Amino acid sequence: MANLVLKDVSKLYPSGALALCKVNLEVSDKEFVAVIGSEKSGKTTLLRVIAGLEEATAGTIEIGGKDMTDVPPKDRDIAMIFRNDTLYPSLSVYDNMAYGLRMRKAPQAAIEARVKVAAEILGLTDVLNRKPKTLTAAQRQRVALGRAIAREPRLYLLDDPIAGLDENLKAQMRTIIVNLQARVDGTFIYAAKNVNEAMTMATRIVVLREGVVQQVDTPANLYDYPANAYVALLVGSPDINMLNGATLEEEEGALVAAYKGVKVALSQSVADRIENKEAYVGTGRRVIVGIRPEDIKIGEGMSSTVSATEEADGKLYAECNVNKDVSLLALVPGGTQKGDSLNLAPDGEHIYLFDGQTRISILTRDGGYEKTAYADADKIPMAYEEEEGLKESLKPKKEPAKKKR
Repeated sequence: MANLVLKDVSKLYPSGALALCKVNLEVSDKEFVAVIGSEKSGKTTLLRVIAGLEEATAGTIEIGGKDMTDVPPKDRDIAMIFRNDTLYPSLSVYDNMAYGLRMRKAPQAAIEARVKVAAEILGLTDVLNRKPKTLTAAQRQRVALGRAIAREPRLYLLDDPIAGLDENLKAQMRTIIVNLQARVDGTFIYAAKNVNEAMTMATRIVVLREGVVQQVDTPANLYDYPANAYVALLVGSPDINMLNGATLEEEEGALVAAYKGVKVALSQSVADRIENKEAYVGTGRRVIVGIRPEDIKIGEGMSSTVSATEEADGKLYAECNVNKDVSLLALVPGGTQKGDSLNLAPDGEHIYLFDGQTRISILTRDGGYEKTAYADADKIPMAYEEEEGLKESLKPKKEPAKKKR
């Protein structure tokens, strides 16, 4: 297998659309890394650029210690599995899985041995003689995986391969993919639209926003120590509550975040982690306060009225109106209904604080942060305005229209 190193990789389309902006990433041999982000974040483009299916506008791509930036896709020894991967309908499952090996003129004995092993790993031995149209959607995706692993590539790129399957089949396929990575001892990069999916599968996660890397870290660190407000909003389900435009005030020796008539008390441990505290406390400088629904205690604190409820993953959440300007989503007891009165108290030990302008976290990491050995762990994302300015500067400038004589 192989490690992967990206250095300042950018992708700019002729239209001026910037898909990737100075991406730096190091993936170790045999690691499972996921890439997440909202729509048009650059997840698929990143995988296609690594595979060579799209040319990087700038930067270098190293695989196994060798510069592969200008190497054709067929010579990069990469397997890419797409969402709804297309199989050859006229070929049997066996022939679909053997196709790539035959194109590379592998010996027949090697083809038979590799297809057999791949079929056993993926539970396809009994359907090798069948055509794709007779298979279930999950079986067809397993055949696509089998076609990839039969080749024994150095690097596996998976572009949301289980999208479109129902929840039961997705759960099965997640287990299959995680077990597959362990069995083949491979390096996997998995682009996922479903953040929770990535959080349960990967050892590290790359967070992209419009082509710019925001944070690269373990699932636990992304959840507990988001580098900026975008990461906090993306990671976790349901979405984190954001109070955008709050101020930090001192009351009776303790710190509170004040926002439109609501005051959220901060624990001493959180207050001690505020970087450059004197620039925020009592100055009127705006911050963004993040409160996860599961970190709101029910039965104490500020009064609210339930305006709506929703169920997710077997848990009940309620939209609670604290006043006419502030509403908080909270994890509530079963049986809670619209119109109920609830007292809410955000847990002061689990409050996230971001600068109101840069959107970067103003909390230093404490002993709960488990630092990885990668340089990515020390990456501080660009300020929001700086990031927007950089992306704008990289776009091609339009030539002014010539005046007609």
